[in-house]
Amino acid sequence: MKTRSKFLGVAIRGFLFDYLPEQRGMSQNTITSYCESMKLLLLFISEKKGIDVCDLVIEDIGTEPVLAFLAYLEEERGNGARTRNVRLSAVHSFFRYLACISPENLEHSQRVLSIPFKREPSLETEYLEFDEITALLNAVDRGSADGKRDYALLALMFNTGARVTEIVDMKVRDLRLSKPFGVRIMGKGRKERVCPIWTETALVLRDYLSCREAELDGGQAVFVNHLGAPLSRFGIGYIMRKYLKMASESCPSIAEKNLHPHSMRHSTAVHMLKSGVDLISIANWLGHSSVNTTNKYAVMDLEMKREALAKAKPFNDGVADISSWRRDPGIIEWLNSL
Repeated sequence: MKTRSKFLGVAIRGFLFDYLPEQRGMSQNTITSYCESMKLLLLFISEKKGIDVCDLVIEDIGTEPVLAFLAYLEEERGNGARTRNVRLSAVHSFFRYLACISPENLEHSQRVLSIPFKREPSLETEYLEFDEITALLNAVDRGSADGKRDYALLALMFNTGARVTEIVDMKVRDLRLSKPFGVRIMGKGRKERVCPIWTETALVLRDYLSCREAELDGGQAVFVNHLGAPLSRFGIGYIMRKYLKMASESCPSIAEKNLHPHSMRHSTAVHMLKSGVDLISIANWLGHSSVNTTNKYAVMDLEMKREALAKAKPFNDGVADISSWRRDPGIIEWLNSL
């Protein structure tokens, strides 16, 4: 006999409101992603079975429906293997939770958990070279309020290598714009890290916030749109594309690359590596949970085998010398300059 239909709703509610945030400590972004995955799955099965979502039961979410859902994501929605695996990860997580709270559904849960992830194609990691970063920043007209915001945004993204979601969630109170300059970043899994920022980055942030008349100890978002609402991931993507297009006029190599906001994070990692910083330090800087994630940068560019540190040049305006990342006898002078 099928489990009572209302139990599915109770299980999903417990999964999203108790298990993920309280027991697993997942971030709100992860919970939102899992919620969207479950919603898409339920709507798909509801349509295929011709019954209302409210009438679905646990047994309706079996191996075959889930496999059909994954095929639908790829074939009809045009999702790649990565997105498919993200959706499947949410489904797996729900059924692991279900197996714990409902032992009578253990066998059913195990069958769904046996659905494998699909191998993701290895894509080339695109990043901006030093001269391309310079062209990108020079493309911003800092004479307007939007220009001040956009310049501060791009400079901070390169300085910290922060994820786009970390930039979106960043509050003004997370910034330290007096010596020693830095920013507190809340990363994946609610892991907090403090990232130093250059004097020049602190100055452009202070100028931007002064233009907004924002309180430096306030809880408002650092980057906002015209309505005063936090700048979204899509807003940051739009800004990035806008200046990449403008910068490509003076630096044509930019147009040859498939660049996006996350490319700035890759650029930070590559420039740190070229400047002689070890992988463990880069992993900590970027908030990687494992140095294995950082290892990919070590094989991205043959130039990294050269001693590029001495060739690192400062930006003419707005971002400090990359050589500040060097681990040499001048570290004390660098610390004194913060």
